[in-house]
Amino acid sequence: MSIWSDSKLREPRWYGVLARVLLVTVVCTLLVFAVSLLVGIVGTVIASRLHGTRPDMTVAYRHIAWPTAAIAGLIVFVLAFAMEIQHYRQAKTLASISRAS
Repeated sequence: MSIWSDSKLREPRWYGVLARVLLVTVVCTLLVFAVSLLVGIVGTVIASRLHGTRPDMTVAYRHIAWPTAAIAGLIVFVLAFAMEIQHYRQAKTLASISRAS
């Protein structure tokens, strides 16, 4: 006897898909922003040392971190949305099969 035989699968909800997609997108975008800002700052400091000038940190923020995070956020949103739609359809099908049996 299986421990899963008595349990019922509940019907998935569409707003769960949207919530998970938005949460994953925000977390991944913030992570990419932080990493690209760090890389941008290090690169700006190295470039300013090589040129013998003062580092301009706004370059790292405006021209490196924001565009990188925006592009990564868009990519993560599209991929997470596609994966969650696939998971939603699969869960919906499994719930209907479970309900029928």
